[in-house]
Amino acid sequence: MNMNIPFQNTYVHLPPRFFTRQTAVPVKAPRVIRFNTPLADELGITCDDSVEIAEVFAGNRQPGGADPLAQAYAGHQFGGFSPQLGDGRALLLGEVIDSAGQRRDIQLKGSGPTPYSRMGDGRAWLGPVLREYVVSEAMHALGLPTTRALAAVTTGETVYREAGGLPGAILTRVASSHLRVGTFQYFAARRDLDGLQALYDYTVARHYPHVEGPAHLLAEVIRRQARLIAGWMAVGFIHGVMNTDNTAISGETIDYGPCAFMDAYHPQTVFSSIDAHGRYAYDNQAHVIVWNMAQLATALVPLMPDQDEAIEDFTALVHAMPDQIETEWRSAFGRKIGIARATTADAALIGDLLARMADNRADFTNTFRALYSGSARDQFLDPAAFDDWETQWRARLTAEQDPKGIMAIANPAFIPRNHRIEQMIEAAVSGDFAPFERLLTVLANPYQDQPEASDLARPPHPSEVVQQTYCGT
Repeated sequence: MNMNIPFQNTYVHLPPRFFTRQTAVPVKAPRVIRFNTPLADELGITCDDSVEIAEVFAGNRQPGGADPLAQAYAGHQFGGFSPQLGDGRALLLGEVIDSAGQRRDIQLKGSGPTPYSRMGDGRAWLGPVLREYVVSEAMHALGLPTTRALAAVTTGETVYREAGGLPGAILTRVASSHLRVGTFQYFAARRDLDGLQALYDYTVARHYPHVEGPAHLLAEVIRRQARLIAGWMAVGFIHGVMNTDNTAISGETIDYGPCAFMDAYHPQTVFSSIDAHGRYAYDNQAHVIVWNMAQLATALVPLMPDQDEAIEDFTALVHAMPDQIETEWRSAFGRKIGIARATTADAALIGDLLARMADNRADFTNTFRALYSGSARDQFLDPAAFDDWETQWRARLTAEQDPKGIMAIANPAFIPRNHRIEQMIEAAVSGDFAPFERLLTVLANPYQDQPEASDLARPPHPSEVVQQTYCGT
């Protein structure tokens, strides 16, 4: 083999009950859809042979130094606790040290069944693989912490879902780690104190080497998650399935299942086909992440010598989180309207704009992008609703030195709009990957005006609106 992946694995040295070692199930005829060469360079991965890339990232060949395993974890899914979940269709090949000196996981998604598959086939079909590739790379370009896509390959096999037979595919995902809130819950639920302590020690060594004690770890994870969720909301992103097993300890966005970006703004927007009650609606994400951090706090309590005192201290940390999210939200949205350091009074100005946008079905992304170009009123059904707000806003901006410059780098011109994602998937299923490549090219520079790609900035026509997205199974 010519491919060189400089694996330096550590997770395999944890106790065996943390994972199950196994190899990927080979596929019939793998072919490369896309290999993320710039990311591969960051990871020190070298290979220019498309056949070998396909074989390795389909799981047909195991690269030297890989030690594949499926991780065990638990999690709350839509509020209900499952004591054992785990990687049901994914394998961690191993870890590498990137060019910045950071440890990164390399994981296959759709590589076949594992002991955690729960009667599933362990496979993925082409649509969710391309969705995650495009959206995760778009999130990276938007400047938000996220997993990355290293490769996508087709398998030459058919995957059967409710819609019938669909082309199979495998995604290679890169993450700072795949440690989740649900990983801590897995050991806490079993009262496995030794396992919980080993997980804590590993997490601190890998992500938070400055941390001193579980309370400090909880505070640091809360800090990262507060910033992440405010970042999501500032670009109109809806994760769609914020279960605790999809909440990464690293503070990265992970698991792009029924996710989507809003077009017309409404705070209760839901896309997920399985979120019948709106638990993970756009505006609920700030509440859900606090709930998820409470579950992490509960899992960490057994590590403390005085558990009654720990409950009191951890509760205070969780109760303080909404204010942290509000501060991060105010900062992010302040920049979106040209204010470098938004105050509490500015939050009312932002909230007023959002309320008017909701009443007038204004496009979220395009309205904010158009603020500094002077065309934002065109996004409103009743332009007078914007005019009333604009007077207050422009008066406030007189105190800012460079509001246009602030807005230009806070408001993307391009997001991966849901109707374009669905059109891209439909074309790919028919064998046309040009829309996939075009999306990746445009979304790599989301803050730049790209007149030749203006159609990708357009909201969907009524006939193009996608009401629901589905989990990536």
